[in-house]
Amino acid sequence: MTRLLGFIVHNWPLKLAAIGLATLLYGGLVLSQTTQDFTGNVPIQIANASGDVIVLSNTGAVTRIRYVAPPDLGLRIDSSTFRASVDLAGVQPTGDRVSLNVTVTAIEPRIQVLDFEPRAIVLTLDRVATKSVPIRAVLGPVPSGLDTGVPTVEGTTAAVTGPQSVVNRVTEAQARIVVDASGIDVNQLVTLLPVDSSGEVLTPVDVEPTQVRVRVPVFTDRRSKTLPLTPNVVGTPAAGFEVASIEVNPPVVSVEGDANDLAGLDRADTQPISVAGASSQVNQVVGLALPAGVQALGSGTVQVTIKLRPVTGTRTFEAGLVLVGTRPDLLYALSVDRVLVTIGGSTADLDRLSGVTLVLTADVTGLEVGTHSVAISANLATGLMLLGASPNPVEVIVSSQAASPAASPGPSPGPAATP
Repeated sequence: MTRLLGFIVHNWPLKLAAIGLATLLYGGLVLSQTTQDFTGNVPIQIANASGDVIVLSNTGAVTRIRYVAPPDLGLRIDSSTFRASVDLAGVQPTGDRVSLNVTVTAIEPRIQVLDFEPRAIVLTLDRVATKSVPIRAVLGPVPSGLDTGVPTVEGTTAAVTGPQSVVNRVTEAQARIVVDASGIDVNQLVTLLPVDSSGEVLTPVDVEPTQVRVRVPVFTDRRSKTLPLTPNVVGTPAAGFEVASIEVNPPVVSVEGDANDLAGLDRADTQPISVAGASSQVNQVVGLALPAGVQALGSGTVQVTIKLRPVTGTRTFEAGLVLVGTRPDLLYALSVDRVLVTIGGSTADLDRLSGVTLVLTADVTGLEVGTHSVAISANLATGLMLLGASPNPVEVIVSSQAASPAASPGPSPGPAATP
C-alpha cells in the first residue's frame, strides 16, 4: 500500500501537467467541431428479416439525432444523411410484441452520432402463412318487389396469405353482392373479402384470386318449369367409331325464372361434352347452358353417358382360292380360280384390307375321286366376317394320279385383293 501511494505521488507535478495537457487537447478537438441536433424524421428500416417474417406494426422514425461534424464538412444535413434500423436477426416471430434496439449511423464517415431518440421501439412480428378457404356469395338486402335465385360463383376456394395469427382466424372469402332496385340480373366481378366466423373483415390478408364472377338471377314474376334435357355433344370420335347412344340422368330438369323468360323455353341444353378422338364410352358430369335469368333448381348438373361403337360397312373384293387338306396321290381342279367376296366389319378394319393379298380356302379333306361342291371359307381378323361369295360353293374335280399323269394341282392364290 505504501509503495502504491508512493508511486501515485511520485513526480506529481509532472503528472498533473500531463492530465491538464490532455484535457486541453480534447477540448480543442471538441471546439474544432460543431455539435448539433437534427430534428427531422429518419424512417426506421428493418434489417436481416427472413422471408417468412411479417411486421405488423409501424416502425416509425428517429426524430432527434445529436451529432458532431467538422466545421468544414460542406454537407447539407437532412434525413438522407443518417440511416436508422432495427436488426431482426435471431428474433422469433410469434405474433407477440417485442422490444428492439434502434441503431443510427451517419452515411458520411466524418459525422459522429452521439445520441438519438427513440433508442428502442416495440414491434409485433409474425410468420407469413397461407391456407385455402371456401368462397361464399353473400347477398345484401333485396329491394321490395324483387326476388332472387341462388348465387352462382365461378370458383369454390381461394388462397389467403398474411400473418399466421390473422390467417388462422379466416373462415371464408366472401363475395358481397348488392342487388339493384332495377331488377337487373347480377353478372359481375366481385372483390373477395377475408372474414372470420362473425363476418368481420380481417387485415392485413391478401386473397387470391382477388375477384370472382358472380351471377344472381333477379325475378319480378318468379315461375318454375320442367324441361327435357338435351346433351350438347361436340367433336368427332376416333376414326372407325361413331356415337351409338346417349343417356342423360336425370332426363328432365326443373328451372325457374321470370314468366317471360320461361315462355319460349322448351328444352335445357347441357354444357358441351367432347367426344373428340374417343374410342370408348364417355362418362361426364356437366352443368347446364341456360339462358340469362333462368336457373336450375337443385344441383344444376347432370350425368351424361355416351356409348360408342365401331362404324360398320361392307366391301367387295376379288380373291384367289387355295385348297387345304389335299392328298399327294390325287389331283384337284377348281371350276374357278377366283371369286368375288363381300366382307363386313368396321370401316377401319376394312380399310386395312385394301392392298392386302386376300386368300380364301376350300377344304377338300377326305374327298375321293369325283366332282364335289365345296364351301368357301376365309381366315379374317377379329371384327371382320365373310358375308358372301360368288360363286359359293365351287366345284372341285378330284382325279387319281394314274388316270391323269399330266394333270397339275389346283390353282395358286391369286394376286393382291382389290376392293
